[in-house]
This record gives sequence, C-alpha cells and structure tokens, in this order.
Amino acid sequence: MNDPLPEGHRASHIGRRKFLATLGGAAVAWPVAARAQQARKLPTIGFLGANTPSTMSQWTAAFVQRLHELGWIEGRNLAVEYRWAEGRLDRSPEIIAEFIRLKVDVIVTHATVNVLAAKQATSVIPIVFASVADPVANNVVASLARPGGNVTGLSAQISDVASKRLELLREIIPSVRRLAIIANVDNPSAVLETREVQAAARAGPRGGDVRTPAGR
Repeated sequence: MNDPLPEGHRASHIGRRKFLATLGGAAVAWPVAARAQQARKLPTIGFLGANTPSTMSQWTAAFVQRLHELGWIEGRNLAVEYRWAEGRLDRSPEIIAEFIRLKVDVIVTHATVNVLAAKQATSVIPIVFASVADPVANNVVASLARPGGNVTGLSAQISDVASKRLELLREIIPSVRRLAIIANVDNPSAVLETREVQAAARAGPRGGDVRTPAGR
C-alpha cells in the first residue's frame, strides 16, 4: 500500500519536470535571441532617385552590379531602401528626412537638388552623389581635391562647356543673334549653366541676346 510510485510513473514525472525546465529556459532565451538579431541590423543604404524606377532601371542595375562585385549582396549583408522623387524634386527633403528616421548608414543620390537637401538635413550620415553639376559652385563641396564634410561623389562640369555649346550653335547657325533657354529655376545646376551661356554670349565677338523664360 505504501509502495512508492511505479518506475514508469517516476520516469514520466521526471521527464515532465525536465521538459518544463527546458521550455522555461527556451522562453527566456527567445527574447534574448530576438534582441541579438535586431542588434545585427544590416548596413543600410538610402538610395534616392530623382525620377521613376523604370526610367532609372539601368542606373539601379549598374549600382547593384557594382555592389555585388565589391561583395555586398542585398538581403544577405546589406539592405537598400529605395525611394523615388518621380521628377518632383520638392519631395527631396521629405525623403531625406525619412532616411534619417530609418537611421541609414549612407545616402546615395544624384542631382544637385537632392544632394543639397541631404547636406542640409545631416552632417553625420555620409552622402555619396553619382553626379552633380559643378559641386563647388553649387556649394555642395568645398573643393574637388578636398570635398570636406560628409559629402563626396562625381562632378559633372556642365557649366564649363556652356560657352562651347554656344560656339557650336553659332557655327551651325552663323546668323543667330537671339537665343531663348527654358530652364527650371528650382534647379541650381540649370540656373548656373544659364548664367554661363549668358556670359559667353555677351563676351562673344558678335554679342548676342540670351533670354531665359522660367520653366518648371
């Protein structure tokens, strides 16, 4: 009557205790593992395109290909947050602000308006631009040799060839005396290039009148 529990019951009881202990330990470990996974957040690039994904598909493909060549694979050891201004450059500050909230590690973009918006928003996150027309004149960098700050990239010295374009036009149409340029006044690069054309026209041997009706 006072015999202890049968061997099978004892083993079953000990097994349940071990199972519950293991389950409790796992329950404690799960949040720790989740936090560790969150701590290993992938390095993130904030990519801002000035146009639509379709019009910039070749740019994006070249960008991703070069990342692969350097050993960076999206989803494996790198994350990329793509955003598109879709031709509305007034959206640039809003998108850059989103990148900052997402705590991206670097911002990649192009076009002077986008780069200036990024520069004004952060002096900490590195900014790499694919192309900016005369970044020194547009106050993007201090100099081409020593950009300074957190901004660097490739310079497109469009304004340097503005006078050459006018010269070629005069060779094609020698009688030209008046030239109209439609430019986006919200684009610093367009404004800078227009000024260069106007200066070249005034300094030319035959003079000339260059007018710029504002276009948006």
